[in-house]
Amino acid sequence: QVQLVESGGGLVQAGGSLRLSCAASGRTFSNYAMGWFRQAPGKEREFVSAISWSGLSTYYADSVKGRFTISRSTAKNTVYLQMISLKPEDTAVYYCAARTAPFVSNVYTDYAYWGQGTQVTVSS
Repeated sequence: QVQLVESGGGLVQAGGSLRLSCAASGRTFSNYAMGWFRQAPGKEREFVSAISWSGLSTYYADSVKGRFTISRSTAKNTVYLQMISLKPEDTAVYYCAARTAPFVSNVYTDYAYWGQGTQVTVSS
């Protein structure tokens, strides 16, 4: 079992920055690929970014490429999502997820464990 706890969400003006954190506990975090997804009101959950077990491979949705950066710290059992140049359309609940495989995926059903989510609101 893996427990995931997100933090770092909040209210920010358009053009601002936030860094989300996802602390993992339980089974071997370092063997798992990690991902971030988001869900806006009335919309389906969508892929944002993923990182492989080694941290060497990353994957981004086109909508966030160049603005968001995913990283991980094995020592801290934490994955991060640095977000810059935020836009109102980035407003959503952001979820951290872990998959029991080492490689990245943008398919939410590939992820077995999920955090409770953290709200990001970008005002115009």
